Amino acid sequence: MCGIVGIVSLENKPVFLEELRWMSAAIAHRGPDEDGFYLGTDAGIGMRRLSIIDLKSGRQPIANEDGTIHVVFNGEIYNYRQLRKQLEQKGHCFSTTTDTETIVHLYEEYGDCCVQEMRGMFAFAIWDERRHKLLLARDRLGIKPLYYTEVNGRLLFASELKAILQLPDVERKLNWNALNHLFTFLSTPAAESILEGIRKLQPGHILIASPGRPPRVQRYWDLHFEPDRSLTEEDCTERLRELLDESVGLHLASDVPVGAFLSGGIDSSAVVAAMSRMSSDRVKTFSIGFNEEDYDELQFARLVAKQFGTEHYELVLESNVLEMLSDLAWHLDEPFGDASAIPTYMVSKLASQYVKVVLSGDGGDELFAGYDKYAVEARERNYKFLPSVVRRVLGGVGNFLPDGIRGRNFLRHMSLTGAERYLDASTLFRRDDKRKLFQGVAFENLSSYDPSQAQVEYLTHDHGDWLSALQSLDLKSYLPLDILTKVDRMSMAHSLEVRVPLLDHKLVEFVATIPPEMKMRNGTRKYVFKRAMTGLLPTEIIHRPKQGFAIPLGRWFRGKLDNVVRELLLSEEARRRGLFRPTYIERLLELQKRGRDLDLQLWTLISFEMWCKTFLDGRVGKVSEPRAESNVSHSVLQQSTGVSRTLVTGESA
Repeated sequence: MCGIVGIVSLENKPVFLEELRWMSAAIAHRGPDEDGFYLGTDAGIGMRRLSIIDLKSGRQPIANEDGTIHVVFNGEIYNYRQLRKQLEQKGHCFSTTTDTETIVHLYEEYGDCCVQEMRGMFAFAIWDERRHKLLLARDRLGIKPLYYTEVNGRLLFASELKAILQLPDVERKLNWNALNHLFTFLSTPAAESILEGIRKLQPGHILIASPGRPPRVQRYWDLHFEPDRSLTEEDCTERLRELLDESVGLHLASDVPVGAFLSGGIDSSAVVAAMSRMSSDRVKTFSIGFNEEDYDELQFARLVAKQFGTEHYELVLESNVLEMLSDLAWHLDEPFGDASAIPTYMVSKLASQYVKVVLSGDGGDELFAGYDKYAVEARERNYKFLPSVVRRVLGGVGNFLPDGIRGRNFLRHMSLTGAERYLDASTLFRRDDKRKLFQGVAFENLSSYDPSQAQVEYLTHDHGDWLSALQSLDLKSYLPLDILTKVDRMSMAHSLEVRVPLLDHKLVEFVATIPPEMKMRNGTRKYVFKRAMTGLLPTEIIHRPKQGFAIPLGRWFRGKLDNVVRELLLSEEARRRGLFRPTYIERLLELQKRGRDLDLQLWTLISFEMWCKTFLDGRVGKVSEPRAESNVSHSVLQQSTGVSRTLVTGESA
């Protein structure tokens, strides 16, 4: 696992080694073990390395035999041993045993199509000195990030946005489209960042650039849900077990110890079960819990840990975690509306004390239809038979009711149809809410773009069936923009590599052929996956209700954090930005205090304000990482169960 950076001259502009060093230093947390650089005729590339495979000789950049092709790489190629054998048979010579070198020789053999051969998570850059050509690539599902921009005749790219901001000629101009997307769907868009002109290379895409030519982006992989009706339940369950074991086996490849995140849900439990069958040593597992019982899953994690004899570690969070806000803002790179970044950050910190690599169960809900919203949509689709006149009446009554009255949003929601109704349920601030939230000029800047339109159009295309359409949308948007972004940034903040075996593209492609009625049957979500795990996992885990990775923010906001949130969002600094109406923020705070569930709205505002403080306020030139440590102390208690439990006490360190 690493962080990569680079600069390519498109118009005969110089590239300096010192610039690459600035960029690399900003992401040292992604690779604290070492750095490396290559400076060519029209380009320079660099990296920070977290040593996982070939600890001694795997330093990057790595070149081909004659030193004309160089690569920097973030991620893991899980089938690299197989690829290496094939390439050696074709005459390629290797000087290391690392998976990175495989990429160079794949490029020599297959050119831009080399990505088709790879099975893994990756973002890499190849500079071909002979052709004066750059190839950037990002993995199929978007597990690893990659940003890029064109500034003053040069193409800049990096694993994180902050690395690009190290160069003083990069403007920090707010991207209104991205801001609108953030306050609609909790994250910035797939191809854009919060800053105008700085873009993301989308999952399953490559970028090709050469001096004198505009960069070209093209897709190399896409997923289509095409159910194979000849598949039986027995076929699916057997094949799922085989593919899961194969994927976990590949993901265990490492020259350092590998652990696992364990929530006690079926996805992470399935991964831990497979790891335990394959590992000669006890698997180390890591879990997060809360003092609030209805948010706490530790009892289920302990059940799985006991079943498979893992060496289990736990961390209990309390409300003072917001003391680490500046650290979160720095590492998240962009404002981010999903508050589960907090427990992800803390469980990564816990795991990093014991291992360098963990496996997680992310992706299972998207693949096997595990989200509550899929079951809700199955019920609400029955409302499509409501006459249009009834819908108009419901919408009219909802619009007439005062803001904050219970039932108002439900009536407005039920007046919608199809894709608009489905997306409305996951919308943070609706257009009318944004009109109240944003100042006049800011709202006008937002109004030229409708974040929902592209998703409505996508869902109205023919995807074969409605469930496949929803899953396909989540795999292309929610998974890479929220789940994988959160996991990557929060784990790399602690120099921890997280691997996601459920998102092995071979497994994903097979799941896309499973008929939708096997994924959700009679209200049972993940039906076929639960069948596949029967006999392998405890019954309590397979049949327990879905519990998302949520935190009790609402209660914290109504308790100890009330004044903290108020002072941050209504500070003089925040008012001077001229973006939000203080009276509406005060209204949100008051409704939250009365018991309304507005924690996501408030958290998104908090995240945006902290991002502004970190990356915009008074910043000229390079950005520095916050040095202050969270005022949190850890105590480890050995219990009779063999569980090592780490408590966040909130006392001064």
